Amino acid sequence: MSKPEFRCQVEVKPLAEQTDPAQSRWAFQYTVTIENVGDQPAQLVAREWHICDARGTVQQVRGLAVVGHQPYLQPGQKFQYSSWASIATPQGTMRGRYLCVSEEAEVFYAEVAEFGLTDVSQLH
Repeated sequence: MSKPEFRCQVEVKPLAEQTDPAQSRWAFQYTVTIENVGDQPAQLVAREWHICDARGTVQQVRGLAVVGHQPYLQPGQKFQYSSWASIATPQGTMRGRYLCVSEEAEVFYAEVAEFGLTDVSQLH
């Protein structure tokens, strides 16, 4: 039997209204799109993010994929999740993964490769 497979894409943009360099705070909105490109359905159960500023300070964010909702992806279906993060330097990185469970209760991960959080001034 085959396994669920996932394609993950990320879009990042600055949140100027949440950014305050005087207080060492740079904010970014990110949108993650996860597509089930396999031939088995799977449910997205939880997410985990590692956010790291340029100084190496790591913030871990855990939680449900969406509060009160755990999407069930059939083959070919997509799920989008948007949120925001704040870091203490103008640049940093994020990476993460979603915990997924197949119909047979097998556990898989939809991995979001590390991506850069770019200096807000460069994105305007």
